[in-house]
Amino acid sequence: MSQSTSKLAIEGGTPAVRSPLPPMYPGGLRIGQEEEEAVLEVLRSKRLFRYYGPTPGPSKVAQLEKEFAACMGASYAVAVTSGSAALICALVGLGIGPGDEVIVPAYTWIASASAVVAVGGVPVIAECDESLTIDPADIERRITPRTKAIIPVHMRGAPCEMDAVMAVARKHGLKVLEDTAQADGASYHGKRLGSIGDAGAFSFQFNKIITCGEGGMVITNDREVWKRTVMYHDVIGGARNGIPEEEILPGVNFRMTELQGAVMLAQLRKLDGLLADMRRNKAMLKATIEEVAARKGIVFRKEHDPAGDAAICLIFYLPDAARANMVAEALQAEGVGAWVLYDPEHSDYHIYRYWTPIMQQRTWHPKGGPWRWHESRVHYAPDLCPRTLDLLGRAVHIDISPDLTNENIEEMAEGLNKVLSAEW
Repeated sequence: MSQSTSKLAIEGGTPAVRSPLPPMYPGGLRIGQEEEEAVLEVLRSKRLFRYYGPTPGPSKVAQLEKEFAACMGASYAVAVTSGSAALICALVGLGIGPGDEVIVPAYTWIASASAVVAVGGVPVIAECDESLTIDPADIERRITPRTKAIIPVHMRGAPCEMDAVMAVARKHGLKVLEDTAQADGASYHGKRLGSIGDAGAFSFQFNKIITCGEGGMVITNDREVWKRTVMYHDVIGGARNGIPEEEILPGVNFRMTELQGAVMLAQLRKLDGLLADMRRNKAMLKATIEEVAARKGIVFRKEHDPAGDAAICLIFYLPDAARANMVAEALQAEGVGAWVLYDPEHSDYHIYRYWTPIMQQRTWHPKGGPWRWHESRVHYAPDLCPRTLDLLGRAVHIDISPDLTNENIEEMAEGLNKVLSAEW
């Protein structure tokens, strides 16, 4: 490498990344003729509602539910309007309600905790381990007589340590709802995520691996959970699905539209290709920096099942937050889209300490809210999960798009090796 190219860009050298990197919208950037034709078919039929329309025909949403369940290895699937709706409906399906404690990880989008509040439950926040997913040992420490469920979140595409999570859950008689919003199609020991616990919740928001702009799905192998979920997500869900009148409970409206269903059918058929491309790109990039990482004492994020990782990102740890920020800043100057996952100066709803409405136990009505109904005082504090904050503060994150070219990867590798080899 020449003198001019080896000098760090942050010190006046030439940036390593010269070709534009694709934005991180995996399924969104793969939208093409298949989605267009699927949407046009629905529009031409004028049948936008899954149950009926001016012309007869099969429902795209019903077809999606069938194909999604089969893809994920589940018996049942219920399509809904968003990932948040999926979490809420799944919690209702599992029988979680007022005063029930549900353990959630300290690192997850706020919706994981907000959904618990929405059904009257109380979020209990647990530490993450070096995988940046929930720590099974800390789950056990947080269990009380009021604990009813655990929400392991497969954060940034990586599977939680599900064998250990399920062992804790079964030991204490707890339900498990897998939040698979960021890990559509990923797996753990050969099983698709979302199919291991009592229910799984998925998101199809635009940033997710497959997308229809907004949308979600609940899967389960338990017919009773499916019945409760399908009744809750649709005011006529019970009658439409053959549930006896004497069993029907009141529901709301989280129904997916036929347009969303059409787009998602096309996207679902692209899922395995997206995962294969991201896994290949991550493996190529990681291999180019393993030598310098080992030499500099840089530790990659722990993976409970490397083969099952969705591979949407590459994460590694620096010895301390100061050096992590130096490295991230230098990588940004090289054109590598890197950042540190926790900066105390910047609010981020992925980190528990910034869940202000929950941390301050705010409620919509002075007489309502789960903390008012709870049998004991619930305490939240910014330093509740110091291990998670330490890990996030030292974690450098790089997106892995399925659309990275070999040229992109070579240039990113050049930038990473320049920066990681420098003195910091």
